[in-house]
Amino acid sequence: MRPRQVVLTGLAIAVLVAGGMVLGRWDAAEVDEQQAQAALEPFYTPPSPIPAVPGTLIRSEPLGVEVPGADALRLLYATQRPDGTPAVSGAFAVIPRSPAPAGGRPVVAWAHGTVGMGDACAASRTADPLAELDVWLDEMVGLGWIVVGTDYAGLGTPGPELFLVGEAEARDVVNSVRAVRNLAESRAGARYAVYGHSQGGHSSLWTGHLGPSLAPELDLVGVAAAAPAARLVEIMGAQWDTTVGWGIGPEVLVSWPAVDDALEPAQVATSTGLDNYQRIAQECTSDLGLAVELVAREEFGEKFFTADPTSQPAWREFADAQTPPPMPAEMPVFLAQGTADEVVLAWPNAILEKEWCAAGSSLTTLWLGDIGHLAAAKTAGPAAVQWIAERFAGRSAADTCGAPTPVAPQAPAAAAA
Repeated sequence: MRPRQVVLTGLAIAVLVAGGMVLGRWDAAEVDEQQAQAALEPFYTPPSPIPAVPGTLIRSEPLGVEVPGADALRLLYATQRPDGTPAVSGAFAVIPRSPAPAGGRPVVAWAHGTVGMGDACAASRTADPLAELDVWLDEMVGLGWIVVGTDYAGLGTPGPELFLVGEAEARDVVNSVRAVRNLAESRAGARYAVYGHSQGGHSSLWTGHLGPSLAPELDLVGVAAAAPAARLVEIMGAQWDTTVGWGIGPEVLVSWPAVDDALEPAQVATSTGLDNYQRIAQECTSDLGLAVELVAREEFGEKFFTADPTSQPAWREFADAQTPPPMPAEMPVFLAQGTADEVVLAWPNAILEKEWCAAGSSLTTLWLGDIGHLAAAKTAGPAAVQWIAERFAGRSAADTCGAPTPVAPQAPAAAAA
């Protein structure tokens, strides 16, 4: 038995032994969570019909958390699916109490990473919705910026969430900015930046491409992304048979076939994957029990995918279509990537840096030595705040193209074999 299997077996035994002591407390916490979500349900229930104008603010209420010098609100707003179908998304907004400047407050749209597709996973529905922002939120508030964070349509509202579908994510991000501008007390201006992590980095990069055409009345000054899930073919090719494949694969199987009829889960998933993907997709990624399950499935040889899904032409075509191309030179990009990231691996983003620089993109890259995936957005946060401040000030972005990368822009030999 391998060491990790021994650990997992020991953990399972410990859980069983301790079960009698903690089960009552777990049941009580579960009941409390169910009651909290039931109490929130009326807020997230969309009106009929859904407002046809994207960014319409449907309702707002206090978020229930304290932010020094600011008011925190929960929002429900109108957005659109890629085909134009009206949809709704939840969000949170943090609005400084300091006087707004003459042109209105700048806005930073935060795009979160993968959290799971269940209603309780939506950031604005959790007990600690601002946890990912704690390192840099106070600084943004101190600068007088509004921070608005979309949940994404279908996450916490009628679904499905269109996970890693670029146009859907960009619409949700842009329309969250519109929604907070429609909140009279926000005094939000037309200038905004976007900062995202992981899946949210994918959202940020697509917002850089699509935001100006989706919302021409707004002024997108720059795009920041930490560990963005951008090079989808390379990431899927390297991770399909790992724990990451078990963690991300279910959401891909729920989302992508909902957009493209040519994609069917049975084309790429094992029988075990097909039996479990709907359930796993609904679990929150913060759930320790889910993490134990997924690691155990990998360690004991259970595969989610039958093979790299991008070896199937239709799936590769879709993955290529959801991979953001090089950004136009006029849209500056801040990219942060940890060299120790085991989820969004470093080398695909080294490829991105090389290709985007060659295409003339304005790219400022911050390589984070020995930083893993979950820490990337917090670690890069202070640098991202400074970079965004310079964009709001109208200064030109520093270009790091030409600087050597700490990671080779190619698949390691083991991954390529």
